[in-house]
Amino acid sequence: MGLLSRIFRIPRPQSFLYLMSLRTGTELITLSLLLNKVSGLYGLLALLTGIHLSPLQLWMYIYSLLALVLTAILAPHIRTQSPFHCLALALFYILDSVINAAYTTAFAITWFLVISHHHSDASGSKAPGAGGKTIDDTAGFTSPTFNVTHVDVAVAPDQGVAPGTEAVAVGSPGLTSTAASPSLGHGVLQPESINSIIVICVLWAVRLYFILVVMSYARFVLQQHVAATSRSPTTGLHDAGGKSSAYADDPFAAHLPEGKGWQGRAGRAMVSLRRSYWLGGEEGDEAWVSGAEGRFRKRADPSSQQVDPPGVVERERRRRSGTGPPPPMPQLLGGQGQFLRV
Repeated sequence: MGLLSRIFRIPRPQSFLYLMSLRTGTELITLSLLLNKVSGLYGLLALLTGIHLSPLQLWMYIYSLLALVLTAILAPHIRTQSPFHCLALALFYILDSVINAAYTTAFAITWFLVISHHHSDASGSKAPGAGGKTIDDTAGFTSPTFNVTHVDVAVAPDQGVAPGTEAVAVGSPGLTSTAASPSLGHGVLQPESINSIIVICVLWAVRLYFILVVMSYARFVLQQHVAATSRSPTTGLHDAGGKSSAYADDPFAAHLPEGKGWQGRAGRAMVSLRRSYWLGGEEGDEAWVSGAEGRFRKRADPSSQQVDPPGVVERERRRRSGTGPPPPMPQLLGGQGQFLRV
């Protein structure tokens, strides 16, 4: 079971592209998310030009505007390392990825159906799929009466008129396969569709890596906050009875300042979605957290540091600088039989 848990556990990158910190990577990913959601504003402005949008496209543009506002609110807290806002940003990025995956799948299916529609015998009819008419009108497709790639003209003498000629146009079908009706499989098998599938797969592989980076940074912020605020000398990995536990203390517990109000309830709900990931320990975490806890405790409790008496420090400073006190008088030295007389 331990081996299976290691194989199927969520990867936890320690840096971004092995070149930058997780915080810098999260900032760059959030910036790309902001730029992506700005497209929702331009999509709604396109309505002013009279362009037709399907309900699916309209809801996507409205969602992009809402996501733009939420991302702009959460983004400044990446530098401040707020546990609540960083965790909310990570979960929202996951939710946004799921929504984008659903829209990308729907658009890809419609796109392949439209391609199959133009390589089928029913090319003159309405394009199938959700939003197929919009894609068909804006993609630059044409609807010829005959689906041919080129025309051969055969010239022969005309009967009854000596100087005239009769031209016969013969259409040659293209190399692409045709189907009686448009279908998803037929559209995927078209030559230009394979390149589109490869590009989509590569982009989603990059998106999955971005998700892991944002989640790792949120986990780092949570465990750093637990290490800084934990009262236990064992990095907070304990339960209510003081026994050892596999999880760290919940930073949004009801008795903690971060657990008050609606943010505390929302924080506890977000942590409960994947508690083993956000607060669970692994090899290397305990040493890091204990080191971080020691640094935070030294900053928070100056009285715990050993401080030499002022006189000792002053004498050592004067001795090193050569400005120390003169040697004692000979009358004070009793080693040679001289004693101080009072």
